[in-house]
Amino acid sequence: MTNAELQQLVEKISMQSFHKPFLHKAYFNPRLRTTGGRYMLRSHDIDINRKYLDEHGLDELIGIIKHELCHYHLHIEGKGYKHGDQEFKSLLKKSGGAETLFLAAQCEDEASIITLCLF
Repeated sequence: MTNAELQQLVEKISMQSFHKPFLHKAYFNPRLRTTGGRYMLRSHDIDINRKYLDEHGLDELIGIIKHELCHYHLHIEGKGYKHGDQEFKSLLKKSGGAETLFLAAQCEDEASIITLCLF
């Protein structure tokens, strides 16, 4: 998937799941290591860790996108956009966004899974 395809996917999910447009940039960020995605407060852009798509598939990527779009839309509207805010938790549940992200990591010779709980 290219950055252009990711942008189109984020815009599509935003309209389908939130009934609101995504008017900023979405792109893969190769520097992300421990999180699936990140919403940028100043620019309103969303960057995504490609590793989640490569290792966990499109469904996991969609969950991450929905999670970041919850931050995006709530922040734009001046509502509680942080993980601990009730508005965020409610919108995340309603949209079906990812609550817990998994990252595969190599530990010496064996693979292990690190769970990053976002709450």
